Amino acid sequence: MTNPAKPLQRLAWRDGAMREGTRIAAEEVPVAIVHDGATYAVMMASPVDLEDFAVGFSLTEGVIETPSEVEDLELVETELGWVARLWLTKRSRDVLSARRRRLTGPAGCGLCGVESLSEANKPARPVGEGASLTPLALAEGFDAMSQQQTLGRLTRAVHAAAFLAPDGTLTVREDVGRHNALDKLIGALARQGIDASTGAILMTSRVSVELVQKAAMAGCALLAAVSAPSTLAVKLADDAGMTMVAVARSDGFEVFSHPHRILIETEEQTRVA
Repeated sequence: MTNPAKPLQRLAWRDGAMREGTRIAAEEVPVAIVHDGATYAVMMASPVDLEDFAVGFSLTEGVIETPSEVEDLELVETELGWVARLWLTKRSRDVLSARRRRLTGPAGCGLCGVESLSEANKPARPVGEGASLTPLALAEGFDAMSQQQTLGRLTRAVHAAAFLAPDGTLTVREDVGRHNALDKLIGALARQGIDASTGAILMTSRVSVELVQKAAMAGCALLAAVSAPSTLAVKLADDAGMTMVAVARSDGFEVFSHPHRILIETEEQTRVA
């Protein structure tokens, strides 16, 4: 797979002088997601963990329900980028065919625009009871995630998404795009048979609508991020029953929806319940 980071020649102004040198920069390449020979989407992404990305993206788009519905997966590198080819079971093919018929229409059709807006503003899937955790567990999770951001430390230009398991272990994926990082994480969890409802998802980004929708599709009831959320993201999380933690810093965090999963009273006894 293509190296996700490469050195770039650059000039740096430091201490009153211009000096030549290099900086390690993150690779960003087109990745086409192809289902049964038809291109579903082309995303700009980091060329690493693309199997996880293809499966995770297919899951959060609702094309498949489990990784077992992918009968085969092939990655092909071309001069222009990467192609992830997935062959699906009949159920998934039928779902995909119905979606294409619904979203395809003549140019200039007003109804098509209405349907597109409806897709963009679809509510997040309701989540179950999910996991609870203490502020200490959350803080330690973010600290541990920063230590595992290999590509992030090299480039200072990529996002990370991590799953904090009940025992405190982390699964981490990185990408130039925050949505891609989360899709990679969700794909990795699904392929490893890890139930996302048993822990929390941590993000190095702001909280957008798409992140709430994707976390909900994975069944995770607790989403935490280092930056602030948008108003619509908070509404979607609240409607879905999801706990949203944001502005998570070394000195604390803010909870925007369903705070009952943050266990203040049991700080010393419980970490992730």
